[in-house]
Amino acid sequence: MARISTSAAKAKGRKLQQTVRDTILAKYPNLTLDDVRSTPMGSNGEDIQLSTAAKAQFPFSVEAKARSKIALVYDAIEQAKSQNDLTPLAVIKADRKVPLVVMTMDDFFKLLR
Repeated sequence: MARISTSAAKAKGRKLQQTVRDTILAKYPNLTLDDVRSTPMGSNGEDIQLSTAAKAQFPFSVEAKARSKIALVYDAIEQAKSQNDLTPLAVIKADRKVPLVVMTMDDFFKLLR
């Protein structure tokens, strides 16, 4: 299996961060690019920096990961989706870790007011 170059990996991550930023801005049209910022690759802290106004409306700390190793999570979402017409989500857990709930970004943003 070929490894992805560092620059390609950073570009992939940057694109995901920008997609998340743009989705937040679309959901909350009163916020601006100054309120919701995608941080540069390699920066310390959150991937999406929020102003005080943005945190009041979107109280989440966002860490974006674009990696092929998490593909099995998509299998769980697809399986949940195939069961019925309810919103699919997956509960995943690694050894000695707390369970996580995973759903599509679109479904997540539909849940928000």
